[in-house]
Amino acid sequence: MVTDVRNMLFDLNILPSEKFSVPVICVGNISAGGTGKTPFTEYLICLLGKQYRIATLSRGYKRKTKGFVLANEKCTADDIGDESCQIKRKFPDITVAVDSNRCRAIRYLLALPGGKRPNVILLDDAMQHRYVRPSLTIMLTEYDFLYYDDCLLPAGNLRESVYATSRADIVVVTKCRKDIKPIELRLIEKNMSLMANQRLYFSSISYHKIEPLFPSKNLKSYSLSEINKNEDVILITGIANPQPLIEMMKSYCDHIHVCKFTDHHSFEPSDIQAIDDVFREIASPLCKIICTEKDAMRLKSLSFLPGKWKSCLYCLPISVEFLPGRGDDFDATILKHVISTVNILQKKECQEQKYQHLENLD
Repeated sequence: MVTDVRNMLFDLNILPSEKFSVPVICVGNISAGGTGKTPFTEYLICLLGKQYRIATLSRGYKRKTKGFVLANEKCTADDIGDESCQIKRKFPDITVAVDSNRCRAIRYLLALPGGKRPNVILLDDAMQHRYVRPSLTIMLTEYDFLYYDDCLLPAGNLRESVYATSRADIVVVTKCRKDIKPIELRLIEKNMSLMANQRLYFSSISYHKIEPLFPSKNLKSYSLSEINKNEDVILITGIANPQPLIEMMKSYCDHIHVCKFTDHHSFEPSDIQAIDDVFREIASPLCKIICTEKDAMRLKSLSFLPGKWKSCLYCLPISVEFLPGRGDDFDATILKHVISTVNILQKKECQEQKYQHLENLD
């Protein structure tokens, strides 16, 4: 009832929703985490970054700072949150900002000097932040926890009613199995009952080579297939739904020791000690410790991380890819939106300048 009333106040313009002079693409969901927003944001950065100056904006969940923070190469997860830190490390040339007040943050970003002012702003996890009116909203829903089979917190995992899907321009089913059958895709499409103007896509997660968290000449990246089947692997997961990752790792290695933590977990000395106990019990020089990219941002900055881990600690990068025939026009749709939005805004700006010139003449 609370979320419905809040949404109604925005729909009736009783609560203000601000539109900005650049394309603002919101990547969000209506569930409480786990849909893959950060890798999807990274996909958009790769798609748009060669043509436009990109800025990403999130609230910086679990950071220890307050207010607006513009990231630099020295920022840690404590400064800007683990996900924003991950994006800045992977894409150092883009602008990364955090602020719980997205409207204020966007104004700061648009006030940057010309060469740094973004052409496109990506909002990470802002579907419920309705004080900003995005030019495009992409809603993600996880294949194993589709929103139409879920219910509101605390009975389920939804932040707001399924009617909120009407605000999405694009819906993407994420983390699909690559061997999913066409009939299953059609059933999902039917159950969603999306409107004619909404587009539906299906994507999966692609796992890349594990990379050393502390690179040195003695350490290299490994493809998962290069890991010895009988080798011991300690898998650290601090994400919302680690089960697909665990199952995938089990297909490559028979001896997986899972150290599972909550999403965005802040590692304490006791946590590291518990993992180290497992490490010492295995007592194998070939043992690898593998963590997610998000966990890596927090682990790397820990002052109490055991030194012996540095020669065997790896992170597992992931990326988004669309299922064959189920995302062929996604890139074109996004690029078309950005181009058309920029053209409309530029035309509007020229008209405003023309009217202002005529007023000055009068």
